[in-house]
Amino acid sequence: MAQNMMLYWGSGSPPCWRVMIALEEKLLQGYKHKFLSFDKNEHKCEEVKALNPRAQLPTFKHGDIVVNESFAACLYLESAFKSQGTRLIPDDPAEQALVYQRMFETNNLQQKMYEVAFYEHYVPEGERLESALKRNKESLIAELKLWDGYLEKMGKGSYLAGKSFTMADVVCFPIIAFFPRLHCPRERCPRLMEYYEMLKDRPSIKASWPPHWLEKPEGPDTLKNL
Repeated sequence: MAQNMMLYWGSGSPPCWRVMIALEEKLLQGYKHKFLSFDKNEHKCEEVKALNPRAQLPTFKHGDIVVNESFAACLYLESAFKSQGTRLIPDDPAEQALVYQRMFETNNLQQKMYEVAFYEHYVPEGERLESALKRNKESLIAELKLWDGYLEKMGKGSYLAGKSFTMADVVCFPIIAFFPRLHCPRERCPRLMEYYEMLKDRPSIKASWPPHWLEKPEGPDTLKNL
């Protein structure tokens, strides 16, 4: 079944990483894949554009089905292979609601992290303001407190949506992994850091760990002064 799949991906991209984690959790190892360099703009190639007019990664194809948005691809994999591998979406409506809630809240954490960690990448030099970066940092600190509170409420050793590993963890872990990599002070999010330590050696996560992170485990210290 996996041989009929093709994933175009880039190293260190949270959207790519979450799809790769989902594939591992659903026991779909052996899928075809093509690594493309963001630095060389290889994701803008015609091969990708033919499947994804946005020319973005991940681009995922299963037979004649093309799903490019990472959340959509992850949910598709769970739906198509529900009885295979890890059950990532529970049947209980209340449990399911919390999984979806945390999944989509991940967008807030990702956006606020990017606005601090990659501020100089996204904002042209002439438009950068210390006051804007300060506001971004304050917003990220508040967001981290929120997520730490979620984990505190769930209890020690819990996943993001309960006692079981779910799709919430699949989509959010690749974002959380940036905080230790970019030297975020542990005291800013102690529960998230514990969660990271608990999950970083999970087989699906280790198998899909970004190659350039393996070569260079520490990234720039853009979150050091948070």
